[in-house]
Amino acid sequence: MAKPRETILVLSAHSDDFVLGAGGTIAQYAREGKRVRAIVFSYGEKSHPWMKGQVIKKIRARETLEAGKILNCAVTFFDLREGHYLQEYKEKKVYRELLQLVQRQAPTKIFTHSSEDPHPDHRAVHQITLELYDHLKPKPEVYSYSIWNPVSLKTQFPALYVDVSATFAIKLKALKKFPSQRLHLAYPVFLLMYRAIKDGLKAGGQLGEHFFRIR
Repeated sequence: MAKPRETILVLSAHSDDFVLGAGGTIAQYAREGKRVRAIVFSYGEKSHPWMKGQVIKKIRARETLEAGKILNCAVTFFDLREGHYLQEYKEKKVYRELLQLVQRQAPTKIFTHSSEDPHPDHRAVHQITLELYDHLKPKPEVYSYSIWNPVSLKTQFPALYVDVSATFAIKLKALKKFPSQRLHLAYPVFLLMYRAIKDGLKAGGQLGEHFFRIR
């Protein structure tokens, strides 16, 4: 019998976070034959407060799906309001739907936001991930990725380095599918280049991505 394909889940607070935080790794895992799915908690409509919410949601959903195709990654959306994740996660009973989704996928690895990230939505997704983990059987490995925290000062967990030398260009191509976020992505892309070069030394290649195993 053929061995079942390994499944990887990447939890993402906003529509572009999974690309910023783990895009090279997603593309690399997909190349290795793994199934990868991003779970996006919000469309990030507050990034354009001068536009109607439904309009920017459609724009960002389209951008996200196009980026997912480039990375060979499926995408699932949960329409939570920015700044209200923990409240709406329970009020809308998203926790049940998410738990069922993750149990169906039976991932071997879950990637989520760092608890040290200053963005409250990112920390909320981190908290949701840990609460979700408590109800999962069998237990997957859980890793955190960074977006807005350039260094990790508090994390004392084992590190995972992934060589993304062959897929970093794919990550950058996927990021270009977010034209609505060009102004917002100026700093993270610069940060990504710095991290990729630094982490590449640890990953045994030219470019790498770095994660902490938190569970």
